[in-house]
Parts: sequence; structure tokens; C-alpha cells
Amino acid sequence: MKTLRSALLASALALPLAAPAAFAETPPGVLVVAQNIDDIVAIDPAQAYEFTSGELVTNLYDRLVQYDAEDTTVLAPGLATEWTADEEAKTLTFTLRDGVTFHSGNDFTAADVVGSLSRVIELNLTPAFILTQLGWTPENVGEMVVDNGDGTVTIAWDGDFSSAFVLNVLAARPASIVDMETVMANEVDGDMGNAWLNANAAGTGPFSLQTYRPNELVRLAANEDYFKEGPMLDGIILQHVPESATQQLLLEQGDVDIARNLTPDQIAGLGEGTKVETYPQAAVHFLSFNQKNEELTDPALWEAARYLVDYQGMTDSFLAGQMEIHQAFWPNGFPGSYDETPFTYDPERAQQILDEAGIELPITVELDVINAAPFTDMAQALQASFAEAGINFEILPGTGAQVITKYRERTHEGMLLYWGPDFMDPHSNAKAFAYNSDNSDDAYAATTTWRNAWAVPEEMNQEVRDALAESDPEARLEMYMDLQQQVQEESPIVIMFQASYQVAMDEDVEGYVNGATSDFVFYRLVTKE
Repeated sequence: MKTLRSALLASALALPLAAPAAFAETPPGVLVVAQNIDDIVAIDPAQAYEFTSGELVTNLYDRLVQYDAEDTTVLAPGLATEWTADEEAKTLTFTLRDGVTFHSGNDFTAADVVGSLSRVIELNLTPAFILTQLGWTPENVGEMVVDNGDGTVTIAWDGDFSSAFVLNVLAARPASIVDMETVMANEVDGDMGNAWLNANAAGTGPFSLQTYRPNELVRLAANEDYFKEGPMLDGIILQHVPESATQQLLLEQGDVDIARNLTPDQIAGLGEGTKVETYPQAAVHFLSFNQKNEELTDPALWEAARYLVDYQGMTDSFLAGQMEIHQAFWPNGFPGSYDETPFTYDPERAQQILDEAGIELPITVELDVINAAPFTDMAQALQASFAEAGINFEILPGTGAQVITKYRERTHEGMLLYWGPDFMDPHSNAKAFAYNSDNSDDAYAATTTWRNAWAVPEEMNQEVRDALAESDPEARLEMYMDLQQQVQEESPIVIMFQASYQVAMDEDVEGYVNGATSDFVFYRLVTKE
């Protein structure tokens, strides 16, 4: 069977895929995906920070603990089979999985764990900040990540963090474990194999990298010795097809199995033999008011605003398939999300709130928005619904860079933007939406609270700190749910939607998993007729 699978894959990989016109009907046992992959800058897990590179890392590598294809909401054993926490000593000890080999054939060992995590800190490339949160530096990481010599590794941290937080950090992309023997054999000028790993891969994951041609294609082959179920297919081909119209044509002709970047109109116009799956994404979209503007500081205005958003009207029309109503800062689909949506479009109630608070109307608010769909459409819808209560939005469209720069400088009035977590722990968003310990202009923080000049009540700041340190996992999640409810009820940040992502595919494709971030795209369980 192994010889047959290898032969089938070799045949599939020989297909002439250099241009869309060269596609043939997709081969059995190989999934062909049309996708825009030109965002990739790096595929070394110590550097990879783009959407598509995150997908590749997830399918090529494993971590000690990881969210996986069977259930993207459960933190599951990966290269570690079990772990024990010593909250007082601030350590986690992991028992490593026996019998795992890298794609090279090298055995997975504790030295690979120590080397991989230390390598991220020493290289100090873009995603390293996720691990350096643990107090790791090039000088101390050797003492923080220790091979105990008995098939276990102990990981320590310096900071008031719970082990639950640390586990989520270790489940993040830069904590992927690489084959240190192979990587260091390809070191050039002290780069710890970085240049080589940006054209190759050295993991234990369900797939190995066969071919990587930037802005053209990626070919993955099944790892038949993978320690979990699957892969079900012999291989995956990601073909760079930047034009969504071409993706649609190839899908409808049967030349690809999945089209990843279709527009809502194209999704709606798909013909027979195809299906569409919708996946909630981690990004939350919000409207916020800068508290440096005195007219926008009354909590009654914030409350009224929550009843002036036509949530259902937008998601039933131009946002259909792109967003779902969500009114809390941690996305649905992850432990600790608060999924109540108590606010609906009710201009009469909003007007009553404003009248009872004695807010002088009308007022005019400049609303900064990225000059692209669906953001401009959302801004126009908000402009129309808020005008009914005497709040007039003057829409200021700009490029993404212009809008975000203005936001960081705290020079906006109203802002229409979105936010996604850096890693899948609720603290990642709690620190952005519910924490601001220093609201001064010279205390820059990459958070929505500071950028909107909202001086978060100290009780809420303390709860964020307490949740970060809480050792009881269930109690910790309850604290984050409470924080979300508080922000939902009374803050100058009106969270409205959670993004959704639609993927079109052949009706015979099953088992494709697209979680809330690019790190949660899994091909291991995919089958096709």
C-alpha cells in the first residue's frame, strides 16, 4: 500500500501546474487547492508570520501541545503525551512521545525541543515575542528549557502567569519543533539554518514539504508514519491562483478541489457539484470612540451606540457569509468566549437613553474607516442608523496604513476596525480590550483601550492581572467571560461582529478543517471521492 500511495503521489506531483490553463482533472488521492499564496514571506517557524505560512507550519510541524484537526477548541497532546504543572515553582514538565521521527528519518528527542525553543529566542525574528512573554532571553533560555535526561523536558517562566497561559503560548506557531540535526547541518553564517528552512521544512507533521516555489505552488506529501490518524490523502497541492474568477472557473470545471478566495458574489453564483462551508474566524470588528474628545466620554453615548447598530440588517445583506453577530472581545469557538448578544437595533431605546442623560444633540463624529469593502459599506450603514438618533458620522476613508497610524496616534474621533489575537489564549484579547494601566500619551500600548484613551477602571485592570495568574483553568475562563461581559456593557468600544470565512469546494470533499486562525487549517482528515 505504501508503494502504491508513493507512486500515485509521484504521478500527481509530476502534473504540469505552472499555469492555470495547464490544470487537468484532479488526480485521485491528491487534493488540489486554488489559493492566493503570495503573502508568504517566510516558512521557518521561527520567522513565519503570514496567513499562508501559518497554514504550512501547522501541516508540516508539531508542537508539544497543540490544537488539532479533531477539535480545534481542545488543547491536545502533541509531541508531549502528558504534562504536570508546578504553579509555585512556575514550571511545566512534559513527557515526550516515544517513537516519533522527523521527515528526515531522524528520531525526535528532547534535544530538539530545547534547540527549537532556544533557536526562536536567539534568532529573535517577528513571532519571537510570543515566547519572550515568558521572560525568556538569549542569556537565560538555556536555564528555562531543560532536558531532564529521562525523556522529559521542564519548561520554566519568569512572570506572574498561570500554567494555562503558558500552555497556550507553547501551542503557538513559533513553538513548533524542528529537526535540529538537519537544520544546523544547513546553517550558513550563523543563521541557525534560517535561510534553508525558508525554502525547506524539517518537521514531524502529517505532511512533508516536497516542493515550494514562491508565488507558484506548494506540494505536500503524506507522512505515512504520522503518530495520529491520517493523513487520509497521498498529498496536497496548493496552486497559486490570485484571481478569484479563475479560482471559480477551475473549481466548476473540476480542475481543483477547493477554491479558497472567492468573493461573496462568486460564492452565491456557484453551480452544481460544489458546496460552501462557512468557518468563524478570530477577528472581531468594532466601533470605538476616542475618549480624548470630550463629546464622546459620556457612558450614555456608549450605551446608546449599542442600540444604533443594525447588526441583523448588515449580516443579512452585504455582510452575508462574511461576518456573524458577536458582541464580546474573545471570538466564539474558543474556550472562554462569551457568546451572549443582548443588543439589537433599537433606535427608540437609544434615543431614550440619550434624552435621559441630557446629551445635547445633534453631534458630529469623524469616523475613520479603511477604504475598501466591506468596511466602507459598514461605515455607510452605521452613518444611516446613527443619524436617526442625532449622531452624524462624517466618514473619513483612508488606506489601512493611514487609518491604523491615526489610531496609534490617538488622533481619531470614531474608528471602525477589527482585532485578532496574537495567539489563542483569552489574555491576548483581554489585554487589548479590558486593560490600560497607564493612559498617558507617552505610555504607548498596542491595545484598543490605550488607542481610544479609555482609562480602564482599576478593578478591571486587576481582574485581567488576576486572570492571567489564575491556576484553576475553569475559574480562569470564568474570569475572562466576566471581563467580556463588563466590556460589552460599558466601554467606548462597541464590538459588533466576528468575521467568517467561506470556502468553496467540490461536493465530494470531506474532512477539511478551517479553524478561527490560519494556524488552524488542517488537511490531515480530508478525503475525496
